[in-house]
Amino acid sequence: MRFTSLASGSSGNCTYIGSDNTHILVDAGSSKKKIEEGLCALDLSFDDISAIFVTHEHTDHISAIHTILKKYDIPIYATAGTISGIRMSDKKNEMAESEFIPVTVDQAVVVGDMIIDPMAISHDALEPCGYRIYCGDKKIGVATDLGCYDEYTVNALSACDALLLEANHDVRMLQTGPYPYRLKTRILGNKGHLSNDKSGELLCRLLNDKMKGIFLGHLSKENNMPELAFETVRVEIEMGNNPYHGDDFKIMVAERSGLSPVLEF
Repeated sequence: MRFTSLASGSSGNCTYIGSDNTHILVDAGSSKKKIEEGLCALDLSFDDISAIFVTHEHTDHISAIHTILKKYDIPIYATAGTISGIRMSDKKNEMAESEFIPVTVDQAVVVGDMIIDPMAISHDALEPCGYRIYCGDKKIGVATDLGCYDEYTVNALSACDALLLEANHDVRMLQTGPYPYRLKTRILGNKGHLSNDKSGELLCRLLNDKMKGIFLGHLSKENNMPELAFETVRVEIEMGNNPYHGDDFKIMVAERSGLSPVLEF
């Protein structure tokens, strides 16, 4: 399996997951050109992509979908609510409904040699979801844009070999930063984004002996710093009620607008 981020942040998100035979993207919120560049660095192209799975309809997760569909016959999987949101964003009404395949939370679909299982998340979108991806005995989790987590989240992401988890903001930076009050309240709310501290707390619940690596993703440009996200999460692991230490696992901060290191296992 190969797992990496092609872009991660408020300006665009796209995650790659691949086996020897199947290649999928989670979200296509960066530009088509940027995604192509990332795929090229992986010795791939859009012709190799078996499917795109969309988490929700916000622009930073779907901005390249329309352009991709104009040129490539790649199936787009998303929940019914997300499909509705994507089509509402299509001002020229050029996207055919047949280009989308609806998925339902906790009902897995098969693409090539992968099983993709959507999971519910809490975010201010029509019907957002994260994804669990299985290939053989391996499991990858992708969970960003979640304002809070609960036991369902922990159970859904348990026993992962690799994980991309949101660490969106530092609470103090957000509270004292330039954002208007209403936006700060939205981000801090249960349907907003996961802070560095909460990301670390959740990660403490998810660590296991087979974990190969963790990407911290969807960092805010204005309200976070890669070094701060990394260290906050590492300290949470170090101080948390778990048998692990902060340096026991490969923790990487996903690149904002380019290819992150590739995790292979």
